[in-house]
Amino acid sequence: MTEHMTVDGNTIAYDLTGEGPLVVLAHGIGDSRHSYRFVVPGLVRSGYRVANVDLRGCGDSSLGWPGYSRTDIAGDLVALIRHLGGPAVIIGHSISGGAATIAAATAPDLVAGVVELAPFTRAQSFDLGGFFREPRFRAGYFQLGMMLVRGRVENWLKYLDLAVPTKPSDWATEIARIETKMSEPGRMEALRAMGKSSAADAGAQLPHVRCPVLVVEGSADPDWADPRAEGEKVVAELPAGLGELAVIDGAGHYLHTETPDQVVALTLPFLERTLARA
Repeated sequence: MTEHMTVDGNTIAYDLTGEGPLVVLAHGIGDSRHSYRFVVPGLVRSGYRVANVDLRGCGDSSLGWPGYSRTDIAGDLVALIRHLGGPAVIIGHSISGGAATIAAATAPDLVAGVVELAPFTRAQSFDLGGFFREPRFRAGYFQLGMMLVRGRVENWLKYLDLAVPTKPSDWATEIARIETKMSEPGRMEALRAMGKSSAADAGAQLPHVRCPVLVVEGSADPDWADPRAEGEKVVAELPAGLGELAVIDGAGHYLHTETPDQVVALTLPFLERTLARA
């Protein structure tokens, strides 16, 4: 059953399932809480209370927000944890990995740990060598760029086809759902605003994080020429000893959709030691 939380006159939609320590799931741009559909059951069975949230402007959350930066999203996540009673571990995908970093740095009493899935947590410079060297990266960069410039759903769907190299069994139904949702007035505008936002605000907070962080990358992620190297850079900018990196071989940008069992297997030991300490 979908619940709603009001933030500055707008609404954030989320599902709350299970009992136990709190885990908050936050998706990436142009997506919704449905992207975690294969992850939620495993977390709930393992004894966690899971809040699966639609970011501002996404899914069943309202449109018309004044901003869509990682700092804005972090404020929503902190408000939700406070509303539900923390502390919590935030599992954030892509833009939400950066938002989770900001939440952890600015609300250390509420965020006990962070799992960043294929995160955009650092300001990105154009990788010219990688663009010419890696066809996967070149194709993904082109479709993302076309989506940001043209604002057309078709470019977003072409990007998703590259970003999810191993399709789940329900992919035809899922891609149709995404197309329908993103065709609603205002949804592409929210996606483009997020896509154009800089990750510099998140990168600036990496040295101020005080909780454990698990970064998980997919080796076939088209968003970077070298996903492992990007993950290593995120860990290196955290205080020493707080970050760890795992790479799932063959997974693209949506590892929680493609390889949910591996994501859960990596996450559960992290939750056990992190939330137990909290």
